[in-house]
Amino acid sequence: METKSVLVADLYTLVNGQDDKEMKEILDGLKSVYVQGWVRTNRDNGSVGFIALNDGSCFKNVQLVYDAKVVKDYNALSHINTGAALTVIGDLVLTPDAKQPFEIQVKEFELTGAVDPDYPLQKKAHSMEFLREIAHLRPRANTFNAVFRMRNAMAMAIHEFFQNEGFMYVHTPIFTANDCEGAGNTFGIVTGKKNSRDEFFGKEVALTVSGQLHVEPFAMAFRDVYTFGPTFRAEHSNTTRHASEFWMIEPEMAFCDLSDDMDCIEACIKYCIDKALHGCPDEMDFFNNFIDKTLKDRLHHVLHSEFKRMTYTEAIEELKKAQENGHKFENNDIFWGMDMQSEHERYITEQVIKGPVFVTDYPKEMKAFYMRQNDDGKTVAACDLLVPYVGELVGGSQREERYDLLKKRMDELGITKGLEWYLDTRKYGGCPHSGFGIGFDRLLMYVTGMSNIRDVQPFPRTSDPIKY
Repeated sequence: METKSVLVADLYTLVNGQDDKEMKEILDGLKSVYVQGWVRTNRDNGSVGFIALNDGSCFKNVQLVYDAKVVKDYNALSHINTGAALTVIGDLVLTPDAKQPFEIQVKEFELTGAVDPDYPLQKKAHSMEFLREIAHLRPRANTFNAVFRMRNAMAMAIHEFFQNEGFMYVHTPIFTANDCEGAGNTFGIVTGKKNSRDEFFGKEVALTVSGQLHVEPFAMAFRDVYTFGPTFRAEHSNTTRHASEFWMIEPEMAFCDLSDDMDCIEACIKYCIDKALHGCPDEMDFFNNFIDKTLKDRLHHVLHSEFKRMTYTEAIEELKKAQENGHKFENNDIFWGMDMQSEHERYITEQVIKGPVFVTDYPKEMKAFYMRQNDDGKTVAACDLLVPYVGELVGGSQREERYDLLKKRMDELGITKGLEWYLDTRKYGGCPHSGFGIGFDRLLMYVTGMSNIRDVQPFPRTSDPIKY
């Protein structure tokens, strides 16, 4: 009988998708299999041993059973350590009454890659802090195996959503001469032995903080576009939600107002949550069991909720009302014009709305120069999506399409020089348009229940010294 090389993911798909009769027919043609992977655990009972092997194709392991009567070098196999790479030929056997639907009974094996005894990922609980110190090995730990599978799934979900909606993907530059948000927290590009910031490009250039300004011109040609790539901010914010390098999803839609923008945000977030819940069931079960036992309930609640809408002014009134009723905030100075903190956002979404909510029409002094000014002269057509547990998840706005008003605002802030090209997009056939930004890493935190941004990034970059 021919021995076939198989992936564990394909075996689970095969076994779970067939009835008993179909499975028997398949097994007649697929019994002796060839698998390769890494040892998660190895338990020897003297004459029979059990290995949990993960081959990287799915989150689940496959159980290998080795018998001293069958395996020639039983003693060598029983002493193979956790982390070793192993090649096995064996018989695929259905085990419907056991915890796993099938197992592989080993006939032959080869130690493909030995592992030193000091391998740090032993079968015990490890702290997140410890695992961050071995970022090159932590993908093999269950938590991070699940996290990075989810990262892959969510990246695909983003592209699927926008491609299905007819958006065009645009690669915006990483080197830029503008600071989109105007905060000034940029990483300057230094070139040459002279340590000069302008000798290569002829002017000061930085790593991008946002692709938005560069993707807007494409909306004026292709209507609906998005950029999805790395962004960089030089903030010394040593918090669980900030990193110096992170990925942003930034769509831009022509002929689109703020209400249309919020509709698109809601549809995108629900699409991603649905993909997480139904496309990654094993990973979601793991997160729900070991990271956050309320995770699946919260995500189902958001998925099936109508995203409410309220103005910033109404939100401030709700916070004042909470104070009057005795609620104590850590930041208890509530006034119109304040920048709401995470505790205020969470109070609105968790206590007032009891679900997801868009807060709109923020004071213009709080928001970026490109946001459309409302008729009241005080606010702009901006929105933040607040969700239970984290507060702000998405920020967006209708852009200021009126040339004169945009130029006046840019002149007031002293940022017009160097952004004349941006004004041209209003001068030459501009139209109403809107967009939003989703911090991809924060989205991952939300759908996995992970509480620190460093634990959803493969090699996190913060203001700490870089090890990798």
